[in-house]
Amino acid sequence: MDVPFGKPPVERADAARNREALLCTARAMIAELGTEKVTMDGLAERAGLGKGTVFRRFGTRAGIFRALLDAEEQCFQDRVMSGPPPLGPGADPVDRLIAYGRERTRFLLARHDIARAAIERKGAVPSGGPVFTQPHLRMLLGRADLGLNDLDTLAFQLTSALEGPPLLFLAMDPPTAEQAAGQCRNGDLGTLLADSWQALVERLAGR
Repeated sequence: MDVPFGKPPVERADAARNREALLCTARAMIAELGTEKVTMDGLAERAGLGKGTVFRRFGTRAGIFRALLDAEEQCFQDRVMSGPPPLGPGADPVDRLIAYGRERTRFLLARHDIARAAIERKGAVPSGGPVFTQPHLRMLLGRADLGLNDLDTLAFQLTSALEGPPLLFLAMDPPTAEQAAGQCRNGDLGTLLADSWQALVERLAGR
């Protein structure tokens, strides 16, 4: 059985509608303007809701982006728990380990700008992903029956290898144009990390 994760408390219908309207509006603003141009006032005006509603819902500007990440994290977890294989149930556990790492890398890096905007000015880099990743990897390692000792520690180490690079990248200053060009020459970062993850898992599995 896959690791169970509880769902958030049920919201009132009007609160849920307002929340979804605000999140949809925020996504549209990010796509059109970028994260830097999204403000509490601008979101309220564009969504046709009062500023008080936005502040009660999110608290701060960073709270908007945390809510977006939370919503997308839930969608990602739903795909893992009940989506098609190999990410979802039904595939060989080693293939699921590989698929999880590749998809998780893409998920984290694709939302880098939103994750950066979700950090409060004096706050730490958010790290909620391992709460799901570590027990999921532990479950798959157990099912794979690789003859390895101390799967709890191994799952912790694999979680650090998977979640750590994007979090480290998140904590760094944005790359300069010259650095970005160098990254392009050296290959897409997401592909490099995903390929490294696959090589690591295949080595553990003796493939």
